[in-house]
Amino acid sequence: MTVSITERLSEEIKLAMRARNSDRLSALRMLQAAIKQKEVDDRKELSDSEVIAIVERQVKQRRESIAAFEQAGRSESAAKEQAELNILQEFMPEAASQDEVMAVIEAALAEVRASGITGGAAMGKVMGMVKEALAGRADMSTVSSLVRQKINENSGP
Repeated sequence: MTVSITERLSEEIKLAMRARNSDRLSALRMLQAAIKQKEVDDRKELSDSEVIAIVERQVKQRRESIAAFEQAGRSESAAKEQAELNILQEFMPEAASQDEVMAVIEAALAEVRASGITGGAAMGKVMGMVKEALAGRADMSTVSSLVRQKINENSGP
């Protein structure tokens, strides 16, 4: 039987408490609070895929904070955010390889083209398919630029 992400998170919190690791405990509790808030808002227990979406948002926030702190010359704050980011990434699924990402993009493009959609309209359709296939396993901003590049390659003169 596989353990859900929320169960694993609870266990990690207990381990951090026993180890008296306050930084890790703080990051884990922050994630748990975000999950609990979403459960209260939606009035239901979240599935693992919904929890992964929350973790993705938290990871994205940390990356943006790190960039802002580094730009402002606040390396200590950036290091704290990086430590939190590393902890959050433990709860993300294994990242997709570059080859796997490209294969998913190519398959989605072929399917969209087969239905007769081209150009800019294809971007939204392809991204919807790719996001579903690679949820939590790839950085969607990078994937988006790859999709745009592929669409532009194939719509040339």
